[in-house]
Amino acid sequence: MKKFDTVFRGYDKTQVHQTLDSIIKSYEGLLEKSKITEEENKRLREKNDYYVKLENTLNRAIFAAESASDQIKQVARGEAESLISEAKRNANRIINDALLKAEKVQSESDNLKRNILSYKRRLKTIIEEQLTIIEEIDKIRIND
Repeated sequence: MKKFDTVFRGYDKTQVHQTLDSIIKSYEGLLEKSKITEEENKRLREKNDYYVKLENTLNRAIFAAESASDQIKQVARGEAESLISEAKRNANRIINDALLKAEKVQSESDNLKRNILSYKRRLKTIIEEQLTIIEEIDKIRIND
């Protein structure tokens, strides 16, 4: 604390005024600093509010993206299962068609083998008959 010199009728007015001026300047400086600090505080709170809102928005966006991702995965799994089921049905149909065709080809092959054997027997019979006729013709000429 400052001590003032005493003069006639109290303290030295000049010293008191200088001290008051100094206190006022310090107080004004503190007020200005306080005002700047309050403005900075207000600005930082507004900025903080903006970031809190942004964080909330981002959290909602992340949640929405996760939900959409889960739905897409679920739809993809369903489609994959559907495609696999359809592929299995198509594969079974193709296999069954191939088996039927193979049986048909085997049946036709067996029929052809039987027909060939039948034609061979007939041809053999015809040739044998022709040989018999030729032998008879040879006999006839010999006797003449």
